[in-house]
Amino acid sequence: MKGNLYITGTEARCGKSAICLGIMEFLLRNIEADRIAFFRPLVRVDSNNKQDHDIELIIKYFGLNISYEECYAYSVHDADRMIANRMHDELMDGILEKYKSLEQRYDFILCEGTDFETSTSTFEFDINAEIANNLGCPVLLVSSAKGKNVDQILRVIDQATESILNKGCHLITTIVNRVSCDKKEKILEKIVKKVTNRQLVFAIPNVPFLASPRIKDIIYHMNAKLLYGENLLKRHIQNFVVAAMLLPNFLERLEDDCLVITPGDRSDVIVACLSVISSLSMPNISGIMLTGGLIPEPSIQRLIEGYSETIPIISVKENTFPAAVKVSNIHPVISPDDKEKIELALEVFEENVGEKSLLDIIIKKRPEIITPKMFEYKLIEWAKRKLMKIVLPEGEDERILKASESIIRKDAATLILLGNPDKIRKKAGLLGINLDKVEIIEPHAFPKFKDYVNEYYQLRRNKKITIDMAYDIMSDINFFGTMMVRMGDADGMVSGAMHTTADTIRPAFQIIKTKPGFSIVSSIFFMCLKDRVLVYGDCAVNPDPNACELAEIAISSAETAMQFGIEPKVAMLSYSTGESGKGKDVDKVKEATMLAKKMAKDRGLDIKIDGPMQYDAAIDPDVAKIKMPASEVAGKATVFIFPDLDTGNNTYKAVQRSAGAIAIGPILQGLKKPVNDLSRGCTIKDIINTIAITAIQAQKIK
Repeated sequence: MKGNLYITGTEARCGKSAICLGIMEFLLRNIEADRIAFFRPLVRVDSNNKQDHDIELIIKYFGLNISYEECYAYSVHDADRMIANRMHDELMDGILEKYKSLEQRYDFILCEGTDFETSTSTFEFDINAEIANNLGCPVLLVSSAKGKNVDQILRVIDQATESILNKGCHLITTIVNRVSCDKKEKILEKIVKKVTNRQLVFAIPNVPFLASPRIKDIIYHMNAKLLYGENLLKRHIQNFVVAAMLLPNFLERLEDDCLVITPGDRSDVIVACLSVISSLSMPNISGIMLTGGLIPEPSIQRLIEGYSETIPIISVKENTFPAAVKVSNIHPVISPDDKEKIELALEVFEENVGEKSLLDIIIKKRPEIITPKMFEYKLIEWAKRKLMKIVLPEGEDERILKASESIIRKDAATLILLGNPDKIRKKAGLLGINLDKVEIIEPHAFPKFKDYVNEYYQLRRNKKITIDMAYDIMSDINFFGTMMVRMGDADGMVSGAMHTTADTIRPAFQIIKTKPGFSIVSSIFFMCLKDRVLVYGDCAVNPDPNACELAEIAISSAETAMQFGIEPKVAMLSYSTGESGKGKDVDKVKEATMLAKKMAKDRGLDIKIDGPMQYDAAIDPDVAKIKMPASEVAGKATVFIFPDLDTGNNTYKAVQRSAGAIAIGPILQGLKKPVNDLSRGCTIKDIINTIAITAIQAQKIK
């Protein structure tokens, strides 16, 4: 049975694109990304925007397997022309034909209606209802509460509902967007009284940040010229201040994330703003707009250029007050590259819309599979079960700061950043990152620093280190962070964005050490394919493990898989399958397989383990029927144990690059407490996932 949903609004700028983001996020937790399409029957494009914004947003952010051209039927201009020429039926036929071509290839189609930018909104209500009915889509209605009282909100919803129902559509959900908190319950109560029991009603609070433009949006809408600050164009603007007064009064009116608007010849204001940027006691302004087409004098330009990093400074032709009016009328959209705003929109949606109740009426129950989107979602949900304290030694790295803000916003862990507090807070301010709920520690200033030094000295005194050597070693942020974990001041550590794997793992070997029953630390990668998540071990730590160590890696990897909701079916990999090959490398894997089975039994683990086998026999059911027909693992393996680091590291990278898999890791295992390593080329998402995984590992230990 094919699934679909049509999202339509009651007016322009009702926040429909944010609702589409939220619904698509819900869908991707239950349906493979390759099986979902996004479709807009009618799109509006102009000379500046060659493509529809919402289509770009959805397919780029979620990485949907669909081309832009497949996602729409007609432009609004073409539709207007067809209707004017009495070709209404031809218009509907063309929309239906385009939709049906998608229906043949996708299990679910999320449709979005028009943007209500014509002169008659009633016409758009009717045409959206007619399209939804012709496509057989249930309807989700979005209305905006911004600038309206309760009666006005209800009147708009009533008019739209009547139009939808008169066309014979099945209205399943109404979402009232941008509701002030004091009106939320009253609005919900009144709407629920008017609707049938089969319709769900939700209210989403107004979040001003989602409507805040970025500097790059200001440049686009104002046709402004960028003078300085190219690296910070994604900074958001919450308000603006016109500098048309004396400096003391102007400085009193500055707020965080504001845009300063001032004539280009006001050198005093420009210099004052530069001082504000350098001050730890002043707000973090987002940018400066110079009006009247004037640019700073050469001496002021030299002053600005002396800053290693400064906020954006832009120039516009308009005079000050016309420019301020124009800025206040900018209505920015959520851009595909604005990850911060997208994540916030998704979080607000999830907090206020019941996922299960909504999904129960828009999709059928499907066989449960684990997609990358589902797995990443589950990581955050599991991390939320009990908040763990994770220390991040590389507190001055921009990616770490951005990931930290996301983790705190998702409430997935409590965080400690190591580094100079002033430098970290200043950098966070320039990036527009809120670290209010993050603890920042400078190792030497930490009250327990001497205790850490003494603890390390006691641990390593048999290695002939002195107390002075212990002091120097504990000054290293990775050693310090690891000691925080040992001493219980943190539950886990994540490092490696700026350090080598050895720099991260060596302190763990010395300070945390292996858990009972294990002699080595090993690693796994979660390999997120399109329709499942596999475990690869060991691809990062042990160059050439012997049979006993390989067995330990297998058991550790199986336990890690279970911890993250993956049923372990362990394939011990080799260049031969079963009894087909000979040689010391094959013999090592045979012995490791026997040892792993015994180790699992001794630990009371019910795990299926088999080997040696080649990769194709482990993953392909057809090959398994030929090579190992009696095996319970062959063709169904979920945990793949490689015989050495050379094989494992190259295989995971080959699969990652060739199959487009998402590789999460390396995740360290075998330690008493969790410490995990990042790649120096890690993305913000990599850091978020690794923090969540470390928190989950810490939960199990706790």
